[in-house]
Amino acid sequence: MSGAKTEPRAWQRMLSGRRLDLLNPSPLDVELSDIAHGLARVARWNGQTAGDHAFSVAQHSLVVETIFRRQNRCNADECLMALLHDAPEYVIGDMISPFKAVVGGGYKTVEKRLETAVHLRFGLPPATPAALKAKIKKADRVAAFFEATELAGFSHAEATKFFGAPRGITREMIEIAPLPAVEAQRRFAERFTAIERERGALAAAV
Repeated sequence: MSGAKTEPRAWQRMLSGRRLDLLNPSPLDVELSDIAHGLARVARWNGQTAGDHAFSVAQHSLVVETIFRRQNRCNADECLMALLHDAPEYVIGDMISPFKAVVGGGYKTVEKRLETAVHLRFGLPPATPAALKAKIKKADRVAAFFEATELAGFSHAEATKFFGAPRGITREMIEIAPLPAVEAQRRFAERFTAIERERGALAAAV
C-alpha cells in the first residue's frame, strides 16, 4: 500500500464545464455564465435579510453599478469594473466584513488572484486603479446602507455609523426588493451584455 499523500483538490468544476484552479486561476477558465449563475445564488448578509428570496451578490452588483453611474461620469470599462467588483465571490462566496477581518491575508490573496483572472478574461486592467476603486467602494457603501436599513434590520443611525449617510441617492433610484435567483442571474447577464456592446461600439469607433 502506497504511503504517498494525495494533493488536496484546488479546483472547482463549473457548470460551463470549466475547471477553475482556485490557487492559480486562469482567465481562460472564467465564463460569464458561471459568474452570473454563482453570484445569483450567493446571499448577502449571510442570508439574514427580509423577504421571500435571498438578496444576492448579483443583485447587489447591479445596485452598485447603478449607484456608481449616478455618482460619476464613467466609461464602459469603468462600469464593467463596477459591475464585476464582487465577481470573485462566485467562487469564494460572500464573507461578511467582520469575518474577513478575522480571516486576514489568505482570503484576500485568493480574492485578488480571482479578480485578476476575471479582469483579464474580459479585457480589463488586471487590477482596478486605486482612484476608480475608491469610487466603486463609495457606491458599494451606499448600497450597503440601503440593504442594511431596508433588508437587514439596521436602524438608520446604526447604518449611518457603519456605512455613512447616502448623498444624492434615494431608495427609489435602486431595485432593493430581493429577486429570485434566476431573475437576478438574467438581469446581471443582460447588464453585462449591454456594457460589452457599448465597449465594442467604442472600440469600433476608434
